[in-house]
Amino acid sequence: MLMSRLHKFLTNSENGLASSSLRFWFILSLSLAVVYSIPALGEAFSGEFVVQDDARQHVFWMQRFVDSQLFPNDLMADYFQSVAPAGYTWVYRLMAMVGIEPLLLHKLLPPVLGAIATCYCFGICVELLPIPISGFIGAFLLNQTLWMRDDIVAATPVAFVYPLLLAFLYYLVKRNLLGVASAIAFIGLFYPQCVFVCSGVLILQLICAIANRPRRDFEPSFYIITLAVAILILLPYAFKPSEFGPIISAAEAKTLPAFLPDGWSNFFDQDPIKFWFCGKRSGMLPTEWCVLKFNYFFLLIPPQLWAALALPILLRYRDRFPLLTQVRNLDILPQILIASVSWFLIAHALLFKLHLPNRYTEHSFRIVVAIAASITITAILDTLLNYQLSIPNPKSKILNLQSKIPLSFLIVFALLLYPPILKLQDYSFAADSYVGAEVPALHKFFQSQPKDITIASIAKEANNIPSFAHRSILVGGQGYALPYHKKYYAQIQQRTLDLINAQYSTDLKQVRRFIQTYGIDLWLLDRAAFTLYYVENNNWLEEFRVKQPIVEKIKQGNVPVLSTLLNKCSVFDTETFAVLQASCILKND
Repeated sequence: MLMSRLHKFLTNSENGLASSSLRFWFILSLSLAVVYSIPALGEAFSGEFVVQDDARQHVFWMQRFVDSQLFPNDLMADYFQSVAPAGYTWVYRLMAMVGIEPLLLHKLLPPVLGAIATCYCFGICVELLPIPISGFIGAFLLNQTLWMRDDIVAATPVAFVYPLLLAFLYYLVKRNLLGVASAIAFIGLFYPQCVFVCSGVLILQLICAIANRPRRDFEPSFYIITLAVAILILLPYAFKPSEFGPIISAAEAKTLPAFLPDGWSNFFDQDPIKFWFCGKRSGMLPTEWCVLKFNYFFLLIPPQLWAALALPILLRYRDRFPLLTQVRNLDILPQILIASVSWFLIAHALLFKLHLPNRYTEHSFRIVVAIAASITITAILDTLLNYQLSIPNPKSKILNLQSKIPLSFLIVFALLLYPPILKLQDYSFAADSYVGAEVPALHKFFQSQPKDITIASIAKEANNIPSFAHRSILVGGQGYALPYHKKYYAQIQQRTLDLINAQYSTDLKQVRRFIQTYGIDLWLLDRAAFTLYYVENNNWLEEFRVKQPIVEKIKQGNVPVLSTLLNKCSVFDTETFAVLQASCILKND
């Protein structure tokens, strides 16, 4: 009797989609989304100077919406503003107009986006398999994936992919023309690459519909209108010229250290598994499905992926899994995969013209796996809990009544255990991607300076200055030095080399020329910057291929000019940093 009641509660098989059961599992799914967001929220508001890693580049410039005098003639602010999608920009602009500053909004948005994604994921799962618990399982798996990654917590354009792509799939399954068209339009405003995937799905459905004619539900106008919306939303991107020059070609990228295996935008790798499957930018699979051991990449198939891969097998044995007879519209899952992989290959063929190939598969793969796994797990749980299931040969039963509940919990336990296993392998989770100020007083000092100053520095802490102090820096570290637009990267590269050469120069005239050329007002220095240990362990110097000459200078006893001015021209000091006044350097004899 207990097993029967539990089975009815989980599957609600007798009453179909009863509103009370549906409401229960939906509320539970939303509650789960809230619970998963708590660690990230706790980290985001753990201090005054805390920002998500990627937001340091994609959000800092939006402080211009609060104060138009910030970041005047700032190369990096202008660049990131120029590449920001229109919808993403307007969300932050509108919120700034009502008093919510961009750096606060980027902390508040992730739970909202996660909740919206959860709602649509729940709806899709229940549409494909009309059992309420399938929606909960799908939402559970999706949230587990979302909050293991830093995509959604960054509140950058990629954070909007999940709620919008799920919305597209939900309305497509429902055959809601207005919903599909609106979802495509919003995707184009926030993450245009994903429009190609949506278009691919629509084209595949159109081909299938034509091949299966005559069909009463075949509506050519549905596909004509939605594909027309996709084309119209992409046209501005196709014809919009960039003030930062053309996109770099594959041949040119292979000559830059940034794209090589040890570079900060590493793309080209000799390991074919990493390049085609596990690469953060070049690979087909989400990075959490891969693990690096002994300098080689291996595929790490998580429990939910095993469950998703098992779905086609289970569908062949529907007599053993009777719940699968209720599955409908399942063709949409392979259609998403085919469209995603197709655009992944096209992006490789047209390298960098369609941005990065990985962006066409990693998000859709995560969504498909969560949905497919939810169907598999629901069907297996139904079979395990339905102790009246008849099998012709009782002796060949794989499971008996006593083992059904333990195995059910084992499946759930495996899914719950997956994130802690990754944590033991030093995998970074969403809450781990926030960055705090090393010396908060430093940023308070910069905040007190004029708004139009320019700060020169190769210190890592300089990357936080635009977000925490709202002041311009001459160049930033890896996240700022994106090498995709040739004109932008050429300027960043030249500035960086000039800065490094001036910082370690023994010629005062060279230092002065640098200050006057770039209009430097303050110079932030690590107090250890002129030691051999600092130089030898500075990846930034290594990546710009200037480390060895500087090492040789220090070994020969050459004294950089700035090292002699640390005390004389310093206007702010800590044990770690010194800030030099550029005007003092210019006046020094």
